[in-house]
Amino acid sequence: MTATTPTTLVLAGTGKTGRRVVSGLRARDMPVRVGSRRAEPPFDWQDDTTWEPALRGMDSVYVAFYPDAAFPGAAGAVGSFAELAVACGVRHLVLLADRGAAEAERCEQAVRDSGAEWTIVRAGFITQNFSEAFLVELVRAGVVALPAGDVAEPFTDAEDIADVAVAALTESGHAGRIHEVTGPRLITFTDAVGEIARATRREVRYLPVTPEQFVSSLTRRGVSAEYATQLTNLMVEVFDGRRASTTDTVERLLGRPPRDFTEYVRKTAVTGIWNAHTESSGGA
Repeated sequence: MTATTPTTLVLAGTGKTGRRVVSGLRARDMPVRVGSRRAEPPFDWQDDTTWEPALRGMDSVYVAFYPDAAFPGAAGAVGSFAELAVACGVRHLVLLADRGAAEAERCEQAVRDSGAEWTIVRAGFITQNFSEAFLVELVRAGVVALPAGDVAEPFTDAEDIADVAVAALTESGHAGRIHEVTGPRLITFTDAVGEIARATRREVRYLPVTPEQFVSSLTRRGVSAEYATQLTNLMVEVFDGRRASTTDTVERLLGRPPRDFTEYVRKTAVTGIWNAHTESSGGA
């Protein structure tokens, strides 16, 4: 293996978890190919003609579906990709899946049925959604309106998800295993937004809204009705208390506690991302 021969393809390689997986692999001197529409060769989940060129020469793949493994149609795409990956000689697939979402469970089954060695990394709400995805605009506006009620969620740091994925991609003993990654404690959106407000010394509040109100707010900001509806349906599905539990996965696999939301808020607030109109990125 040499640095000029990529062996791991990281899909959504510029997204929240993907870019951190890329960094983690490079820190271990592991050859990486970034899977994104702007990479060379490009990879696009919506264009299956880009899949085979991106897979050539790969031994393993971090499979992060865009926009999300819980969105309708994800399992079909992930299944087709997994079959092609095996045909191209890929030995190990590490799938990022949504904890508790039905479509994500179908993605998991598709990967297990592919014939490759597999590892599932399950995660719930990713903490960085507040600063690297759609919630950043709501925080800046001062009202985080979501159809999530007051359910508790073990917000999971993207760094922890990536570190577990990197371990699965580089160490033995992870094949055939499901790793559920969570933060160290349960936290409500009211509490989370309150922490952001205190750290930024701004007035930011959480506002529970109905699914219909949330769809309307997204479409008013230019989001397509289809995407808005799918995102809303996903949030209604998973924010019903089904994920209100924590695991010891990070400590057991990595030998350290998972990152706490308060630490994330403290480090993120000083960047000014919640005050300035800075471009944010999305994806897994």
